[in-house]
Amino acid sequence: MGINVILDYGFWAREEREDFRSRAERPGASSEVHFLDVSEDEPLRRLTHRNAQRSPQAFYIPEEMMKPWIATFQKPTSDELRRRDEPRPQNHAIANTEND
Repeated sequence: MGINVILDYGFWAREEREDFRSRAERPGASSEVHFLDVSEDEPLRRLTHRNAQRSPQAFYIPEEMMKPWIATFQKPTSDELRRRDEPRPQNHAIANTEND
């Protein structure tokens, strides 16, 4: 395809990551997940900074609301972190994409 694209999106669940990887695979693009493994303290520290810099483009998120979200995060597996650019087997089913 000739271009690189970076999706800076939460991708908190494996299902979300797999959905976007399959979307990349359909037209023949490779995909790669980059994951920064940080402690729970880091997103909370960043949230405190973000909340202190409030603007019309960012809404306030209470720490009490963020903690349950952090607990639901699914760390990527080693398989998910593997670059995917191998050709698909011919018998690989293609999902219905009418609603994408």
